[in-house]
Amino acid sequence: MTPGTIGWIDLTVEDAESVRDFYQQVIGWENSPVGMDGYDDFAMHPPGSSDTVSGICHARGANAQIPRAWVVYFIVEDLDQSISACTGGGGKVVSGPRSMGKDRYCIIEDPAGAVCALYQAGEQSSQ
Repeated sequence: MTPGTIGWIDLTVEDAESVRDFYQQVIGWENSPVGMDGYDDFAMHPPGSSDTVSGICHARGANAQIPRAWVVYFIVEDLDQSISACTGGGGKVVSGPRSMGKDRYCIIEDPAGAVCALYQAGEQSSQ
């Protein structure tokens, strides 16, 4: 994962099944269930492909505070440094930071009110 690139996009909503079905009809995406704690979120992929292009998730638990919009995850080298730059530059942290295995991420809002995510991969090389 290269810092400064887009690593992922996610949509978090109350009724992920209906929205999953909507995008299957509109775009043609297929899905693979992703087991959560008692329910499934969905990895979405182009027809006939196993290459995941996005996620559609339920707004439950820790995801309940994520805005109902497509959220782009930008890869950063140092999440803590990026969070500090965000808040120092007039932005704010909306959710997180949280860990997912060795990876860490958070949702931020920029000074204009636009939302995105910052994502630091756990396999950072030591130099």
